[in-house]
Amino acid sequence: MKRIIFIVSMILPVIVSAQQSTVAKTSRRQIAAEMKKSVTTELLDKWYPQCVDSLYGGFISTYTYDFKPTGPQDKFVVTQARHTWTTAKAAGIYPGKKYFLKASENGFHFLRDVMWDKQYGGFYNLVTREGKDKSNPLAPKEAYGNAFAIYALSAYYKVSHDTGALSLAKQTFMWLEKNSHDPVYKGYYQHLKRDGSIVIRDASFPSTSDIGYKDQNSSIHLLEAFTELYSVWPEPLVKERLQEMLLLIRDKLITSKGYLNMFFTADWTPLSFRDSSKAVILQHKYLDHVSFGHDVETAYLMLEASHALGWKNDTVTLIAGKRMVDHSLRNGWDKAIGGFYDEGYYFKNSDTLSIIFDSKNWWAQAEGLNTLLLMADHFPGDAMQYELKFKQLWNYVQTYMIDHVNGDWYEEGLDKEPQRKTALKGHIWKGTYHNFRALNNCIQRLQAVKKQE
Repeated sequence: MKRIIFIVSMILPVIVSAQQSTVAKTSRRQIAAEMKKSVTTELLDKWYPQCVDSLYGGFISTYTYDFKPTGPQDKFVVTQARHTWTTAKAAGIYPGKKYFLKASENGFHFLRDVMWDKQYGGFYNLVTREGKDKSNPLAPKEAYGNAFAIYALSAYYKVSHDTGALSLAKQTFMWLEKNSHDPVYKGYYQHLKRDGSIVIRDASFPSTSDIGYKDQNSSIHLLEAFTELYSVWPEPLVKERLQEMLLLIRDKLITSKGYLNMFFTADWTPLSFRDSSKAVILQHKYLDHVSFGHDVETAYLMLEASHALGWKNDTVTLIAGKRMVDHSLRNGWDKAIGGFYDEGYYFKNSDTLSIIFDSKNWWAQAEGLNTLLLMADHFPGDAMQYELKFKQLWNYVQTYMIDHVNGDWYEEGLDKEPQRKTALKGHIWKGTYHNFRALNNCIQRLQAVKKQE
C-alpha cells in the first residue's frame, strides 16, 4: 500500500503539470465559444421560460438536481430581483428570444405588485409563493434586498423603456436614502423594521446573529445597484452615493492585507473574534472570516463603479482591486487544480492565513472567472499570471462545477463535495445571476480582444 501511495504521489504532479500545460495553450477564441455555448444551452435554456411562475407571478426558484420544481417555493426579494435582472440583460443580448423580455416584465410586476410594501414603502424580504409576507419580524426589510430590487428595475427599464420600472427604482433609492442611509458614518444600515426604522442591536440578540450590524455584503451590492441605477438616472444624489460607497469600501472596509472585513458596528469598526479561542472563532465564523469570493467580486464591482463615475486613469481603485485578487490567489487558491476556497482566517499571533472551509462554491468561481480575466487584461505581464489562472479556473469549472447532463452549475465543486451532484440545483440563494453575469462579461472581453488581434 505504501508503495502504491508513493507511486501515485510521484505521478500525480506530472499529470497535473501536463494538464496545466494543455490548459495554458487554450486560445481565447476557443474559450469564448465554449462559454457562449454553455451560457445558452447549460444555463439560460434550463431556467427560462420554465421558472416563470404563470400562476402567482414572479419566478419559481427551487429545483432538484435534474430541474424539477420542488418545495413550497417561497419568494425571496433577492432571487426575484436577480431573475428579473438576468432576463432583462438576456433580452438585450438575445433579442430573438422574446420570452426573456416577457419574463423580466413578469418579474417587475411581481416586485411592484406583491413585494413592495404599499403602506410603508420598501420591499419585503420574503413572501410565500402566493405573496403573503413571511419575512423575519425582527428585520422584515433589508438594504441588501432593496439594493437588488434597484439593480433589477434599472436593468429592466434599460431594455424595456418602461417608465414605471424606473419610477419604482427611484422610489426605492429614496426610501433607502430616508431610512437606511447613515449621514454621520456613511454607508447604509442593513436591517430595517417594516416602517423603515433601523433595527438597533442590543443584548437580546445572540452573539452569532448578524442583525443590527453593518456589513460588507450589502455595501458591495449597494455599490453595484447604484452603478446600474446611475446608468439610467444620472441624478446628482445617485452619483454622490455611488462615489460614497466606492470610497467607503475601497478606503475603509478593505484591510491592509487586501481582504474585506465582514461585519461592522455603526461607526464601521470591524467585528473581530481573533482574540477569542479557536472554538469561539469557529462558532462565530459567519461574522468574521476571509471570504475569497467576495474579495474577487468586489475588485470587479469597484472598477465597474469607477468606470461609471467617469474616473479616468483611476490607478488607486485598480491597485486596490489587484491587491484583493492577489491576496485571494496567494491564500485561497487551490494550486493543484484551481478554484477559490470558501473561507480563511488569520488566527491570533499568526500572519499566515488558515483555510477553515475548503469547499469551492459556485458563485465564487463565477466571480473569479470575471475578475481574473479583467486583471489579465489590465496586467498582461504580471507575475501573478492572471490569464493562466483564468484558464485554469475555466477548466476547473467545466470539470467540477458545470452539470453537462442536467444543466446549470453544482452549488459546490465536486472535487471537494461529490455529494452535491444530486443536491438542489436552484434555491432562493442560487439562481442565474452570478454565473450569467460572469460568463457574459468574459465573452464580451474575450471577443473584444479577439477583434483587436
